[in-house]
Amino acid sequence: MYKLREGLYEIPKEGEMRVPGLVVANEELLKMEDLEHPLEQVRNVARLPGIVGYSIAMPDIHWGYGFPIGGVAAMDAEEGVISPGGVGYDINCGVRLALAPMLYRELSEEIKQKLLTYIFKSVPSGVGRGHKKQRGLSKRDYNELTAEGARWSVERGMGFLSDLDHCESHGVIEGADINCVSDLAMERGGNQLGSIGSGNHFVEIGEVETLLLPEVASKWSVRQGQTYILIHSGSRGFGHQVCQDTLNDFVGRGYAQNLPDRQLVCAPIRSEAGRNYFAAMASAANYAFNNRQQILHEVRQAFTAVVGTAGEEIRLLYDVAHNIAKFETYGGRRLCVHRKGATRAFGPRHPELAPLFQETGQPVLVPGDMGTASYLLVGQGNPITWCSCCHGAGRARSRIKSMNAWKGRDPVSYMAEQGVNLMATSMKTIAEEMPDAYKDVAQVVAACQLAGLAQMVARLKPHLVIKG
Repeated sequence: MYKLREGLYEIPKEGEMRVPGLVVANEELLKMEDLEHPLEQVRNVARLPGIVGYSIAMPDIHWGYGFPIGGVAAMDAEEGVISPGGVGYDINCGVRLALAPMLYRELSEEIKQKLLTYIFKSVPSGVGRGHKKQRGLSKRDYNELTAEGARWSVERGMGFLSDLDHCESHGVIEGADINCVSDLAMERGGNQLGSIGSGNHFVEIGEVETLLLPEVASKWSVRQGQTYILIHSGSRGFGHQVCQDTLNDFVGRGYAQNLPDRQLVCAPIRSEAGRNYFAAMASAANYAFNNRQQILHEVRQAFTAVVGTAGEEIRLLYDVAHNIAKFETYGGRRLCVHRKGATRAFGPRHPELAPLFQETGQPVLVPGDMGTASYLLVGQGNPITWCSCCHGAGRARSRIKSMNAWKGRDPVSYMAEQGVNLMATSMKTIAEEMPDAYKDVAQVVAACQLAGLAQMVARLKPHLVIKG
């Protein structure tokens, strides 16, 4: 691997690699342990049919299923392949950032605790958990919500039409077809809309700690000290089953043959299997947009009940997907861009962006660990990474190692000492998600800025956190 320019390192093409590898990093991040395995995955992805440009690793890269988490790969739409491993099990896992009108310091300790408790009770969290009293989604509901995306929830009173202009792709991926989704997937997702799930998913409330690019922050009406809400969740059991069903189908069709790793199993984009996966994946992506829309609705309800703030005053800034495959055009060429643990980062004047973001570029949301910080960035539209950026801090330690490190200790009290009030369904999840399990998010976003992918707009400090 050699330095291409500041923030970018190239892995030369060798053996059966069709393209070189590209690593976004700074020198500090390159010193991290356990890089070799995910970099080997970068080399393996570079061998997939139809890949163009580079097989790309973001600075938050770590090992994943097939593709590394933090991996980006673009395939020619006519001759390339589509891979579930390049999207992940949690299809359209993503983040949305909303802003409340008050300064965080204006909230009393009593109000903060009431807010946290209210949201914890109204937004289910934990493995497999959903809304127990919901009747469940009907086939008609699924037909509509997978076709309409987040608009489906908005039209049922869970949000505002203005929210849609503040979502990636306006909250809907075209090409969904519920007929490509199994009954089991629909059963698993039946009562999970408006729920967090487990693992690294969360609802977080905190304050805008520092403005790093005040002119952009001002255009987006982001103020220092302002109260923010960050929501991280995806397509829950619905998307997980779509991924598993597709993997089973692709392997059964023999698509795993002649690959360096069976987990990279893929189908030609134009094949029946490839088209069916995209239609099912788009369905799950639209489920996820609805999921985050409904979680935000519950948060707005909490602010109304506890603080007296009207729902429309809790303003959605942006919602981004970071586990997705999408068709995008670069230099007149239509590509299927896989982003697994990576965020789209369109720059100014991109035709898909709403008017507010035409001048600046789109917001890029990068959650860190729950004890340090998250970051708000603005996309630069860099074509070398297919307008992609990092998606989080990235794990530095496995879940098992993190659990062992916190065995016999009280992580909730520790977080309280750090100024973070934490509620979770499972103590196991808390131990897995402690701050020392993650890379330094400041280094990760600095590497993206150094490489010209995005610029830091604001640093966000968490104070109230709900985990699975």
